[in-house]
Amino acid sequence: MTTRDQRTAALIEAGVALSSELSLSALLQRIVELAVEVTGARYGALGVVGPDGALVDFITTGLTDDERLAIGPLPRGRGILGALIDDAQPLRLRHITDDPRSVGFPPNHPPMVSFLGAPIRALGMVFGNIYLTEKQDGAEFTEDDKEALVTLATQAGVAVANARLYADIRLREQWLEAVRDISGAILAGDDVNDVLHMVAGRARALAKADHSSIVVPTEDGRSLRIAAADGEHAAELQGMAVPTVGSLSGEVITTGRPLLLADTQSDSRAYLPMVTTAMMGPTIMIPLSIRGRAFGSIAVSRRPGSTQFRDEDLRLMESFADQAALGLEYGRAQRELARLTLVEDRERIAKELHDGVIQSLFAVGLGLQGTAALIAEARLAERIQDAVGEIDRVIGDLRNYIFGLRPHILAGSRLAEALDRIAIDFQEWSGVTTVVDVDESLEIHLAENASHVVQFTREALSNVGKHAGATTCRVSLRRDGDAAVLEIDDDGSGFDIDAAGGKGMGMDNMRNRSEAIGGSLLVTSTRGEGTTVRVRIPV
Repeated sequence: MTTRDQRTAALIEAGVALSSELSLSALLQRIVELAVEVTGARYGALGVVGPDGALVDFITTGLTDDERLAIGPLPRGRGILGALIDDAQPLRLRHITDDPRSVGFPPNHPPMVSFLGAPIRALGMVFGNIYLTEKQDGAEFTEDDKEALVTLATQAGVAVANARLYADIRLREQWLEAVRDISGAILAGDDVNDVLHMVAGRARALAKADHSSIVVPTEDGRSLRIAAADGEHAAELQGMAVPTVGSLSGEVITTGRPLLLADTQSDSRAYLPMVTTAMMGPTIMIPLSIRGRAFGSIAVSRRPGSTQFRDEDLRLMESFADQAALGLEYGRAQRELARLTLVEDRERIAKELHDGVIQSLFAVGLGLQGTAALIAEARLAERIQDAVGEIDRVIGDLRNYIFGLRPHILAGSRLAEALDRIAIDFQEWSGVTTVVDVDESLEIHLAENASHVVQFTREALSNVGKHAGATTCRVSLRRDGDAAVLEIDDDGSGFDIDAAGGKGMGMDNMRNRSEAIGGSLLVTSTRGEGTTVRVRIPV
């Protein structure tokens, strides 16, 4: 078999091999390896051309990893590389410097003399170019080498088209699967934070990114925070505060327009603590919008120096973000519907209690007031009046628990004011001097758990009044890291916690209540020195 016959056979085998490969990344590596093999080149590369004519990927063979690293970043597509981009025709040179378009090589680049290149066309467009250098068994590449490379490039174009179509189909399947899983989680009533983490994970997988994050406004609307992160450095980013002005996330949410960035860390609009922690290079940022109003953003990014995102990646992420936003809005609407249903139930229960239990309590109170008026002994009449006052308080609590699940003392009041009133009432009936110290900056963070704080305080003070024999008592509410700490301590007689087993005197109620809100209860006591009840509440 002649050399030409051997080459023809090799090209046929190459065509068969390429047609069976459906992974685009593996296919590109195989193309450049076959090109080196059929032409006898020492070095080979395949440059993928982006929409703007710049190289977006560069696959090599013949170079070691250390040599590739020493050369530096991705070529920009200038000189001889750019010649094939500008004029998509086969090019054969005895010496690279013979062409006036040659601009030389970067530092640490291996010496290369002879050159052969050809474009790869797929689906009617130039996908990229094959670059070969250093003919191993001759001074230059031959015309036969050129013909063989053109044939291989044609076969490669067909294989690339098939691989890209297959990749598009697989990506569409992943898109549908991701949307289905997110919708299923929302319909199942999963926690919104779990759903956000799922959205971040699916977005990263779809974009083939190293990192993804979802940024939303804080509760007070004054800034932003990272509500969910997935991939590299996710734990460090979770919960990070991000400014609305002075961040790319803030710009996307404010303008409602997506961003496609080649190098995020060099962008003057970027919030550096976020982009440097996540090591964000090429990045896509998409607003999460409903009816034209953005309520968050999704960012997917790759490491610096990685393959750039393309316009089709941006369009894919936009369609995914639209579906994710629609699902999240549906989940919000379902939660609102459930809340309204609860309000209706409370209204129904309120009417029944008002017409039944509350009216009965009211009648008992009126009867006691009438009895007190008939009793001549002042102290006994006063105690009956106190009982009437307690009935009134219970009626108020019933009404407020029905509509807001809040004790009567919190109705229309701030938490600090409610704790002050509890302390004053406790001091009046117990005679124990009581001091209150509250960090008022915690009130907004404890809004959902304010009723629990009130009930903890009432239960603990009740124990002090009944069992401690104390002369002074202190109620404090302070911040400790990511938690609020409520402490009630007294100078009473104390008790043996081990003997009591940590139970009784309302401890079980407080422990169960603290566990229900993700907190913890700690009681310490020393005989003759007093007792401290400490409740730690996450904020």
